[in-house]
Order: sequence, then structure tokens, then C-alpha cells
Amino acid sequence: MHFRDDFTVREIAAPSGLAPDALALAGDVRPEVAGEDSAYATGRLILLHDPDEPSGWNGARRIVCFAQAPLEPDIGVDPLLADVAWAWLVDALNAHGATFHSASGTATKTLSKGFGSLAVEGEGAQIELRASWSPEGPLSGHVSAWAELVCMLAGLPPGSEGIATLGSHRTTRD
Repeated sequence: MHFRDDFTVREIAAPSGLAPDALALAGDVRPEVAGEDSAYATGRLILLHDPDEPSGWNGARRIVCFAQAPLEPDIGVDPLLADVAWAWLVDALNAHGATFHSASGTATKTLSKGFGSLAVEGEGAQIELRASWSPEGPLSGHVSAWAELVCMLAGLPPGSEGIATLGSHRTTRD
């Protein structure tokens, strides 16, 4: 597969016990150090196959997705942020022709403020999306949709490849 130049993907160890066959990928937007989570956005994608078709999957294949990005605190308080993150996932899947069923997930907004010796870190916000779905057809569209989602959470919409960005003002808090 081909990914945009500012999105780095690598294979990582798949969690054991989820399915007889699994492949896991990690993706980072503009990572400063290879193999470390990006300050812009990071994600994980696990492709699972179980011929016994677990009941919640409604099929033999399942995809588990994780995406996370720091935000400006004023964006983190937006009451529609979680809905937008989920909509971006569904829109990306549809845009890449990745048909699916039995989707589930959560979108979590986190606001934080440092105190004491962490006061210098100030305020921060973060969005985290955890989702799973059962794919239909080829998996390439699902992988592309996940990559697009992670980039969108970082503020890089589709079609923005090769466009320079001004420095990020996002707080990189965990």
C-alpha cells in the first residue's frame, strides 16, 4: 500500500488471544523519531481473522482501530467533537469504498491542566477514537480509511499532501 509522505506506517506485534490470525499496524503523522508516537496524531489498526466467526463479529474478519490526537483546549470543549470524530471515520470508510457492518466504538475527549511541577505544561486536550467493525471485500480500503482518519485528527485533510504547515500550537500531553 502507498500512504501519504507525512504518514509513517510500520508493522507492530499484534495482541495475542484476539483471533487465530492477526496483523497490527502503527501509524504516525510526521513523527520526529521513528517508532515513537507522533506529537500530531497516532493510530493503531489490527486486522483479525477467526474462521469460527465470533458472535459479535457477524463474520470471520474484524478490524480494530485506535486513533488519538492532541487538540487546542478550546476545540476539546466542543460538544460535537466526539460526533465529528466518529463521522470522520465513517466518511473515510465510505470515501475509500470500504464496506462494513457491525460497527461499534467510543470517542473520548480529555481536558487536562498541569499543577505543581507540571504547571508549565499548561492546559491540554485530546481526542481518542476506538472503533471496531467487520469488513466486507478487500481490506485495502479499510487500511486507507484508517490512515485518512489519523491524518484528519492531526489537522491534515484529504488532498493536503505536500502542503507545508506552520508550527503546531497543540499541547502534547498524554
